[in-house]
Amino acid sequence: MCGIVGYIGKRDVAPLLLEGLQRLEYRGYDSAGIALHASGKTGGLKAAKAKGRVRELEARLPKRFNGTTGIAHTRWATHGAPNDVNAHPHLDTEEKVAVVHNGIIDNAADLRTRLTAEGIAFVSDTDTEVLAHLIGRSQAATLEEKVREALRHIEGTYGIAVLHADFPDRIVVARNGSPVVLGIGEKEMFVSSDVAALVSHTRQVVTLDDGEMATLKADEYRTYTTEGSATSAQPTTVEWEAESYDMGGHDTYMHKEIHEQADAVDRALRGRIDDRFSTVHLGGLNLDARDARAVRRVKILGCGTSYHAGQIGAQMIEELARIPSDAEPASEFRYRNPVVDPDTLYIAVSQSGETYDVLAAVQELKRKGARVLGLVNVVGSAIARETDGGIYVHAGPEVCVVSTKCFTNMVVSFALLALHLGRIRDLSVADGKRIIEGLRKLPAQIAEILDNEEQIKKMAEEYADAKSMMFIGRVRGYPVAREASLKLKEVSYIHAEAYPASELKHGPLALIEPAMPTVAIVPDDELLEKNRAALEEIKARSGRILAVAHREQEKADHTIVVPKNEDELDPILMGIPLQLLAYYTAKAMGRDIDKPRNLAKSVTVE
Repeated sequence: MCGIVGYIGKRDVAPLLLEGLQRLEYRGYDSAGIALHASGKTGGLKAAKAKGRVRELEARLPKRFNGTTGIAHTRWATHGAPNDVNAHPHLDTEEKVAVVHNGIIDNAADLRTRLTAEGIAFVSDTDTEVLAHLIGRSQAATLEEKVREALRHIEGTYGIAVLHADFPDRIVVARNGSPVVLGIGEKEMFVSSDVAALVSHTRQVVTLDDGEMATLKADEYRTYTTEGSATSAQPTTVEWEAESYDMGGHDTYMHKEIHEQADAVDRALRGRIDDRFSTVHLGGLNLDARDARAVRRVKILGCGTSYHAGQIGAQMIEELARIPSDAEPASEFRYRNPVVDPDTLYIAVSQSGETYDVLAAVQELKRKGARVLGLVNVVGSAIARETDGGIYVHAGPEVCVVSTKCFTNMVVSFALLALHLGRIRDLSVADGKRIIEGLRKLPAQIAEILDNEEQIKKMAEEYADAKSMMFIGRVRGYPVAREASLKLKEVSYIHAEAYPASELKHGPLALIEPAMPTVAIVPDDELLEKNRAALEEIKARSGRILAVAHREQEKADHTIVVPKNEDELDPILMGIPLQLLAYYTAKAMGRDIDKPRNLAKSVTVE
């Protein structure tokens, strides 16, 4: 959450920072601000801040707002309401220090009380302002020491960038639990919380680790720990071009990313299928056959959409590898003092690879000696670095706050893992071949579903007047229902609930009436007749039904027909039309589809 961008070099900094903020706005968009070292004889720091989107900040910039070094921020509020004053950057009393900050300072209230007693007058409600005053009051000789001294007082998470009027030749940055990426240019340096802000200028990046700091000057950078010891962070090359972050002719990123799914799935499969042995190669697992056979249980940890992908993944692993598996929200797991079993394989799932609750769970598991794999989309992300091995899902950059193609590629990656584990254990060659053939069909079948977009759009417009919706499914269909319910909530703001279809008669039937439509997941599998019985129950109570099925459903008012794959892989396809349903429902209601209210893309705070 929140976006940081900074630059030091020879170019006019304000336009560069605005461009970077626009690329990062999906990470937070309730306010934005810029601070820079002013050009001219007077020098010093200048800042401009505005509530609202980056365009509001751009409109408010003074005419003479020039410099070649600056930092900027787009905010997702945690402490203090979205307004001009609470927007970052935050300055100290003498306006010599400017700080932008992602994360949460847990002991901010105590530090604020102490600093107030020492005569500091706070102007904002944020936790970040504490850090600006701590740096400003430091008597250390260098900016690096001032920042290091201030951070010794901080408890919590941070990704920060700092300017100081007395040190116009540098930006100092630091990371603990919130991403910080350096961009290495030609006699210019960049910093950001996300490579999206960097790739139009450089593809050479350095990702800081927790407890690491860096000093950026126009022609050099150096990294070191918060204790002052030098580190040797080396640049890597970003895989994606700047064009990957553009809208590509679509009205929204969500629409673009839904339509990228056939190619994204093809990318996830490419080079991994082994026809000779009817299995797959997953070289990054670092899990040999002996270790895989020793696994007695699989526990999958994720949040939101990643958790739902994990639920589908757990079912796939149980079905194909016959290993007891389950998924749990990482945000709950890390607080319930779980029993960590040495025979359990833990899998951490995160689109960004930086989700704080998932990362904290990984760190706790590693502390207790568990084997943890990561399933992430971002190469070099914190979870990828902290885990023992893992799978990159190769969905490509996902900009819309609402995840679509990354969810699909996560589930496909779980299918690959389930097949891999199954073939090491007891899955037959014939079943391995069957699953591989099903995986290969997926890109064409996804394209077939997307060709039916106009019909789904018309259905969405019919249901857009609903105040609440029910989503139901059984076994494989239930996680699909949960994810579809979440998508609708996130992007349209319609209240939605998801239940196992088998649970209807245990309470939720009380909600059924004509004004409460039900979306039913009805795959052509061994539970088809059970699912049809649930439709009968709803129809008997005058409920409207939209079915997602492999053939027309007589009891449904509308049916979205999807192509049939193998039973185990059907959930991948059944989720695709429901993404379009959420999209077109939100569009019919005039919602801000790429930037839903109160949400941000990468949740790097608790």
